[in-house]
Amino acid sequence: MEEITIIEVPPQEVVGITRTGTYHLIPELLQEIYGFILAHSLTITGMPTFICHETSPEAVMEANEKGTAVVEVAWPVSGIVKGSGGISGYELPGGKMVRTVHRGPYETCEPTYLAIFAWIADRELRIAGPIREIYPNNPHEVQPEDILTEIMVPVLGTIS
Repeated sequence: MEEITIIEVPPQEVVGITRTGTYHLIPELLQEIYGFILAHSLTITGMPTFICHETSPEAVMEANEKGTAVVEVAWPVSGIVKGSGGISGYELPGGKMVRTVHRGPYETCEPTYLAIFAWIADRELRIAGPIREIYPNNPHEVQPEDILTEIMVPVLGTIS
């Protein structure tokens, strides 16, 4: 895990889709968005992102087990996009985010999440919205131990 820091993230224009189910939907939804991007000749401006609307480890586990997770995935593109078929164009908000990078298989992210949540609690910050996972590399092109997951948690409060 990289160092945990606070960064300011600018808003981004994205194409995205949201479904309810388990987190196993993420790869399928990313493929659906990628197909939409190719079909509409859009220009990709960033890496694919999963937006997690459950903001505690307990809520994540419960939603995944019950199949009630709100699974939103988005891909940054240039310009304003008119969506179709459940895919829409919108602005992903920016703001102050706590950030770190997990290295290794997606299934091994839990200790990194626990560390970032502890870091936030130690500084008396509050989670201010959905958590983001950004996928800088393709798990089909790198070894499992080299998969990267950038984790960003929007927060309110000041660092003292």
